[in-house]
Amino acid sequence: MELFEQLWTGSGLAQISLGQAAMIAVSLLLLYLAVAKKFEPLLLVTIGFGGLLSNIPGVEIATGDGLLHLIYLIGIETGAFPLLIFMGVGAMTDFGPVLANPKTFLLGAAAQFGIFATLLGAVAMSSLGWMEFSMSQAAAIGIIGGADGPTAIFVAGKLAPELLGAIAIAAYSYMALVPIIQPPIMRALTSERERAIEMVQLREVSQLEKIVFPLLLLLLVAFLLPSAAPLLGMFCFGNLMRECGVVDRLADTTRNALINIVTIMLGLGVGSKLQAENFLTAQTLGILVLGMLAFSIGTASGVLMAKLMNRLSSTPINPLIGAAGVSAVPMAARVVNKVGLEANSQNYLLMHAMGPNVAGVIGSAVAAGLMIMLVGS
Repeated sequence: MELFEQLWTGSGLAQISLGQAAMIAVSLLLLYLAVAKKFEPLLLVTIGFGGLLSNIPGVEIATGDGLLHLIYLIGIETGAFPLLIFMGVGAMTDFGPVLANPKTFLLGAAAQFGIFATLLGAVAMSSLGWMEFSMSQAAAIGIIGGADGPTAIFVAGKLAPELLGAIAIAAYSYMALVPIIQPPIMRALTSERERAIEMVQLREVSQLEKIVFPLLLLLLVAFLLPSAAPLLGMFCFGNLMRECGVVDRLADTTRNALINIVTIMLGLGVGSKLQAENFLTAQTLGILVLGMLAFSIGTASGVLMAKLMNRLSSTPINPLIGAAGVSAVPMAARVVNKVGLEANSQNYLLMHAMGPNVAGVIGSAVAAGLMIMLVGS
């Protein structure tokens, strides 16, 4: 009898708390969304499973010398994993569309307005006593508006590690929901005639331009805003490997094997922070609401900037491509193309939308560097 009692008290069933049970349910929901609905499966599968392991009572894998905690310390607390992800993304990115139409840089910049609007929103909520967010926490939450998961994780790890789990879940959830969130905003801000606008064919970009651009971009941004150099530097390095043509093996490894391995580690590390005591708070709800607000404002500001540019430009600009200024590559560009085809079956906007989409990645990295410089201690 005593042995049975010892076995029972040592079991997870006897030790589980209501909060842990709730977080196990949340983790299973993330796995369901990833597997059944295909919402960001590469990240949500690993984050969900990491959260599952972290909330089973008696399994000390996410604390002390546990594997998930060590992964978090090595790769996320140091910022290494998001930087390696950016290198892989750079190796997959073609700067051709943005070089062919440099005006789209403005759309990538405009879509980052949601980041700063949400920062002000978080500060306002704290001032009104609705939520308690420090300036560092507000800055980390605002980055969700860029719809760029690695950047959000990098900034949260630097400015608000205690909110990392909630911020990562919000960032990747809204990235996955791009096809649901963006179209209503795009349709509300544009007319049928504007959505049907056909854009002129992009010029062909030379290989020399593609090689020189990442070098110039890095030097320009790094000298003006050194805190943005780590993210942008790895992004530009990955892109240089892709375009220079002499390190194809390295470029292939970076955009395939390496980024896949790091994605697994990153997801498990983030999942280790989905512990009940950190996640089940009023702040988490505030983060989810502010994240949605940030993403919506970013989409709207990109569309409105594109409408303005269409009025002022000598060549037609479809306002829909402004929505691609958020950093969800290439999902946002695909959504723009889909909505454009609904208005005009001959209107293929994908390559035009990739310009602001790539510019959005650069914009979110610059915004992240600015936040770290202004708010980071």
